Amino acid sequence: MTNILSRLAARPWPTLLVLAAALTLSACDPNRVYEENTDLKSPTGDAYVWDVQQRPVFTFAIADTVARYDVYFNVRNASGYGFYNLYLKHTLTGPDGRVVGQPLLHQMVLLDPKTGEPLGAGAGDIFDHQFLALRKVHFARPGNYKLTMEQYMRQNQLPGIMSVGVRVVKEGGK
Repeated sequence: MTNILSRLAARPWPTLLVLAAALTLSACDPNRVYEENTDLKSPTGDAYVWDVQQRPVFTFAIADTVARYDVYFNVRNASGYGFYNLYLKHTLTGPDGRVVGQPLLHQMVLLDPKTGEPLGAGAGDIFDHQFLALRKVHFARPGNYKLTMEQYMRQNQLPGIMSVGVRVVKEGGK
């Protein structure tokens, strides 16, 4: 036993890699169908600015048309973001190219309106949020769906919004 421990102490990297791989695999969500985030930049290349002209598109495949799905919006912001909320509109397009349902406007609260304290999971001055945007969605046809996001604030450029994304899970998962 002492021999094994001394070998592990002498070369910890293989052990750490195996441990990291095991933790990563155990964290996989079997209900997750799709998740992707897009970093934002202004047209002039300024990082962490969401310009009104930038409309990220997220394409995900649906195979199971019997299941219901929850769709989450991911938002990462810096503490210097100038508003307590973020309005965004989404449009969902089906495999046939037609819009599914009505484009919806969402309000996401990023900071406490009274105290100004950031909400969400934070590290330093960066905060991550996940908002349930569409609950129990039934996708009638199998194929690729496209979800387009656009910021719907009264300001053309939103400094401090670092990235946005979409997560699709079968109902009951997160």
